[in-house]
Amino acid sequence: MDGVSQWNAPTVDGPVRATVELPGSKSITNRALVLAALATGPSTLTGALRSRDTDLMMAGLQAMGTGIDANDTTVKVTPAPLHAATVDCGLAGTVMRFLPPAATLATGVVAFDGDEHARTRPLGTILDALRHLGADIDGDALPFALRGTGKLRGGAVTIDASGSSQFVSGLLLSAARFERGVTVTHRGGSLPSMPHIEMTVQMLHTSGVRVEATDASWTVAPGPIAAVDSSIEPDLSNATPFLAAAAVTGGAVSVPRWPTTTTQPGDAIRDILIRMGARADLRAGTLTVTGPDRLRGVDIDLHDVGELTPTVAALAALADTPTVLRGIAHLRGHETDRLAALRTEINALGGKVVETDDGLQITPAPLRGGVWNSYADHRMATAGAILGLRVPGVLVDDVETTAKTLPGFVGLWHGMLGVTA
Repeated sequence: MDGVSQWNAPTVDGPVRATVELPGSKSITNRALVLAALATGPSTLTGALRSRDTDLMMAGLQAMGTGIDANDTTVKVTPAPLHAATVDCGLAGTVMRFLPPAATLATGVVAFDGDEHARTRPLGTILDALRHLGADIDGDALPFALRGTGKLRGGAVTIDASGSSQFVSGLLLSAARFERGVTVTHRGGSLPSMPHIEMTVQMLHTSGVRVEATDASWTVAPGPIAAVDSSIEPDLSNATPFLAAAAVTGGAVSVPRWPTTTTQPGDAIRDILIRMGARADLRAGTLTVTGPDRLRGVDIDLHDVGELTPTVAALAALADTPTVLRGIAHLRGHETDRLAALRTEINALGGKVVETDDGLQITPAPLRGGVWNSYADHRMATAGAILGLRVPGVLVDDVETTAKTLPGFVGLWHGMLGVTA
């Protein structure tokens, strides 16, 4: 299957019943890679996600001098002095926002670029913050060039991170290596995706870094980053379309290795599905979602878990009662404008979606088949797969964009349904 083909999303007549094994978390993998590259010695990551986003992170670190020895999902990272390089960010927000702070510690010019869509993604917040902390950078979006001197002054900086929590995480991950550490204060609109910042802080603590946090300010003390061998949790956000398959078909889907406690935002899918009428049982490390006879709509604020929006919107389009999704205006700056994309694509299949200032209103309506455009956005593609379970003739354009975070998605989806390609 090539990257521009249209995939006929399978439709099922009865309940989906399956167990689905999923690879590691992209968010944890890419944070662990940055910390390992800046650590005091070698680290080994086991269960790491291998996807376009994580491979781009490894390639970027390797280009700057870090030793990367990847054997499938086991990755050995050997720190080394960072140097001049060219970094391809692809469409990965974590690469374009986590690597520039690390690149300030390189000696020489580090040039950043990415996919065409990536050049419209907002980066001025983190680049201006790095300038304030002493970095020399040409440009405010991709492509841009950073002239590293092997060190960064660091200190205090105030930013408006209402566009993405990655601006905060990107600064915190490298800050222990700055001469003065960093104090990042958020001032502006509501800060989205707090669980991702909490994930960053927790991983810094595990690496021996001193972090003090308040509601809108984070201080990282200068000092060493300890080498830590890590076992990566499965990606809970990537699990959501598979669990949604149980919810929309009245079936039962299980995902093993679901953590009892986690900072991954994807864990919130359990409560969302329960509110929509499903059952979610976590027993002995396996989460099983059992779908209801009738899926109901929900009025919910997804501000902290915006990455779940495409899955929840697809569920809502197949529910029996209306849904209101709130608190997600920041999704207009993701891989694509996800609010406009969801409205356009669901309506093109006969749905009734209205875009609001900070979200979507979804009124159930009979849906029909047609092309579902992915916009080079992995979560848009998986949303189309969910709709295809109940709507014959949904053709997902460029389904291979799912390789961004979940290589082999089509094979996993077919395996769950017991169908052949």
